[in-house]
Formats: sequence, C-alpha cells, structure tokens
Amino acid sequence: MLCFGRNRTDGEKEGIAGLKIEINVDETITDTHIQVSCRQLTPEIEKLLAMLRILDKQLAVTKGEDTYILDVYKVAYIESVDRKTFIYTEEDVYESGLRLYELEAQLESCGFIRVSKSCLLRLQAVKSLKADLNRRIKATLENGEQIIVSRQYADALKKRLGID
Repeated sequence: MLCFGRNRTDGEKEGIAGLKIEINVDETITDTHIQVSCRQLTPEIEKLLAMLRILDKQLAVTKGEDTYILDVYKVAYIESVDRKTFIYTEEDVYESGLRLYELEAQLESCGFIRVSKSCLLRLQAVKSLKADLNRRIKATLENGEQIIVSRQYADALKKRLGID
C-alpha cells in the first residue's frame, strides 16, 4: 500500500486540505476501484470526482468531412450557434451532431455547467472570474478566451465553485 501526505506531529498522515490518498497495488485485483470517504461533499471533493469521471469520457465530433474522437478533458467550452453545436478546445474547433441540452446531460458529471442559453463551460478550464455589468460574470479561460456568464446562470456557477 502506498500512502501520500505529510507527517503530522500526532502521527496521522494528512495531505493538502486534509486529503489522505492511499493506493493499494494488488496483482490479484481485476477491476480498479476508487472509493472516496468524507465527512461532507465539498466543492473540492466534487471537483476531484469530476476530474475522475472525465478521464475516460470521449465525444465523437467532426471537422470538415473527418470524424474525431475527442477526450472531454480537452474541451474548454461548447457553444450553440444557428442550430449548430461547436466544441472548442485550446487548439481547434469541432462540430457535434448533438444538441446543447444533450451534451449538458452527458457532461454535467464531468465538470461542465451551463453559463448561458447557448454555452456550456468546463469548470477546470476557468482561470479567473470577474464581476461584470448587470450581475453577469466574465470568465477568463486558461487559453485566454473570455466567456460571459449570464446573470441567469451566475448564481449556479458561484455555488458550484463554492464562492457564494
């Protein structure tokens, strides 16, 4: 068993923000199993769970006449324009045959949240947030792009990030 964390004076192992990680390597185990034990479900734990869920999630997208299988963790945001759904990564823009509400249902557990009537945002792609006019929020992504979070969805975003 491998344990990660820093030693405390009372002998208990504790990592960042009270996180204790144990890895049990056993060659007889056929399926990998991850168990999270916590006193309460915090925004930090929800973020960790979203990151775990996103690891094996993929989307079929198109660019031109080619179809690609895209890892969801590479998606920064998804936007619907003129009845077409576009998937934005740091490097490229793809199109999906799915509607925005269908992608929202599939990706909510992977850390995506609706930020306007026409846009879904991956929370892990957000670098900073800034209050904007009329209770809107300006979200700056890791790649420098800015997305406006409409006031209708601003409270849900703040709650999901734990910044009420």
